[in-house]
Amino acid sequence: MPPRLLAFAGSARRESWNKLVLAVAVDGARSAGAEVTVVDLADHPMPLYDGDLEAADGLPEHAKELKAEFARHDGLLLACPEYNSSITPLLKNTIDWVSRPVEGEPPLVAFRGKTAGLVAGSPGGLGGLRGLVTVRSILGNIGMVVLPDQMAVPKVHEAFDADGNPTDERIETSLRNVGAELAKLTARVASVR
Repeated sequence: MPPRLLAFAGSARRESWNKLVLAVAVDGARSAGAEVTVVDLADHPMPLYDGDLEAADGLPEHAKELKAEFARHDGLLLACPEYNSSITPLLKNTIDWVSRPVEGEPPLVAFRGKTAGLVAGSPGGLGGLRGLVTVRSILGNIGMVVLPDQMAVPKVHEAFDADGNPTDERIETSLRNVGAELAKLTARVASVR
């Protein structure tokens, strides 16, 4: 059975550079044999996580849907925009809601023992690298096996042509390699679970 990956960008913006970065990594994962489901977080709006809201109403419907998607997959392929040197509020809020326990299920069922691969793009010179440090820390702390290799694309606004294709072969190869290596790691991890 091929490894199943859930892929998304931590941005809801229609013209997000990170959605372009993600698409290249997804192609690499699919070429390596992974079955990849791409979702757009804009299709799953959720309120800012609030414990009082959760206590009163439980998980929002979109959080339940996303949690079920996470649980059905063996790993995550994430494109992580950097906002002011850190993780986007949208990505953090998604992780927070999806991580919430539900009676009768194991803790962190959507994350623990699963894999993650990280890519990013930013107009700045570091390509989103500082935000990836935070994402890596969060995912590791909730039980995920995070692929050591990652790719941060600097000056991302210059890295794609008008049709959304990478203009630099080295960047394209590196992004595809993250997807391919995640597919291989996920297959190995899933085979021992």
